[in-house]
Amino acid sequence: MIDLKTLRENPDLVRASQRARGEDPALVDALLSADERRRSVVSRADTLRGEQKTFGKQVGRAQGEERAALLAKGKELAAEVKAAEAEQHEADAEFIAAQRRISNIIVDGIPHGGEDDYVVLKHVGQPREFTFTPKDHLELGEGLGAIDMERGAKVAGSRFYFLTGVGAQLQLALLNLAAQQATAAGFTMMIPPVLVRPEIMEGTGFLGAHASEVYRLRDDDQYLVGTSEVPMAGYHSDEILDLAHGPKRYAGWSTCFRREAGSYGKDTRGIIRVHQFDKVEMFTYCKPEDTEAEHQRLLAWEEEMLAKVELPYRVIDTAAGDLGSSAARKFDCEAWLPTQQTYREVTSTSNCTTFQARRLSTRYRDADGKPQVAATLNGTLATTRWIVSILENHQQEDGSVRLPVALRPFFGGEDTLKPINR
Repeated sequence: MIDLKTLRENPDLVRASQRARGEDPALVDALLSADERRRSVVSRADTLRGEQKTFGKQVGRAQGEERAALLAKGKELAAEVKAAEAEQHEADAEFIAAQRRISNIIVDGIPHGGEDDYVVLKHVGQPREFTFTPKDHLELGEGLGAIDMERGAKVAGSRFYFLTGVGAQLQLALLNLAAQQATAAGFTMMIPPVLVRPEIMEGTGFLGAHASEVYRLRDDDQYLVGTSEVPMAGYHSDEILDLAHGPKRYAGWSTCFRREAGSYGKDTRGIIRVHQFDKVEMFTYCKPEDTEAEHQRLLAWEEEMLAKVELPYRVIDTAAGDLGSSAARKFDCEAWLPTQQTYREVTSTSNCTTFQARRLSTRYRDADGKPQVAATLNGTLATTRWIVSILENHQQEDGSVRLPVALRPFFGGEDTLKPINR
């Protein structure tokens, strides 16, 4: 949720953010109206409750006919209080609904527009020039005995798969490398729940425009997470944190689930866009004034991982219209994919400012000991999709794949993944 103080003092800032996202700025006026009505209704209910309390004392002192008359009037006042409290409940619900319809306020200076309006911040590494026609990751994976899409579809349906043999080893190596880096950088490793309650999913902002992408277990009223950002955001809900000595950083290793609603026909070959994958996700709680510096740190840790697996990549500043509702700014790292002759996203890191923490009531104490709303950020450190770029960029003409040096210890020192004999 956005900060009401900002809304009341600078509604034009919120309207401008909505327009930059391609969302309706009239929602700002609807929220202002709901806020005004709520405050008016709350004031009236408080006044009536005060009168009722005072009136009760008068009844206690009265006797005879005066008492009977006061009791009759007291019933009328009680009915007014009850009606005012019902109106307050209605106004509260209207206000909360209006507040949840507005996305986070974007960071000043990010690109405006939609999916194709990003700004490239830098390129790192040169795409490889092949002396042969490169194979795509699925052909390579099948040759290595690493990926089995056919049996994945047989067992679970389309966009599911088995990672087998060196494919399973490659994912475990990649995620273990990410876990090692996160631990060395001071993150606390977590294996969080992958099922969460509705208020946690709602609190992170995933039940708005992206609700169709989330798997729901209706019988249990729980949701399967699409990222461990969700349970880690809920980890400190309704708590007051100690951030006096700097941010609290966690790295969650989890299986993730996404319905990929609306993406039918896109990236159906291989494991680029699938319903289930594994990921190591960084998550930070910090003071609001520290978010921009922390965002750069998360990006740097993502780039460190990409360097370890020796991939050429670029960093983009995502346009406002392509942000999730909770993000105020997002950087994506996109690795080069030889067979598509383009860059594809492998990591993203988002600055969610106080948007999620306000919804989840996560606070910290300032220098005066007063509770303030914390800020949250997240960033991908490694995920299943990286296998796509690793196989394609490091392939050799005979269908083997050279292992990046950093991954070799997880393969007993082997330097090459070799095709299997079928």
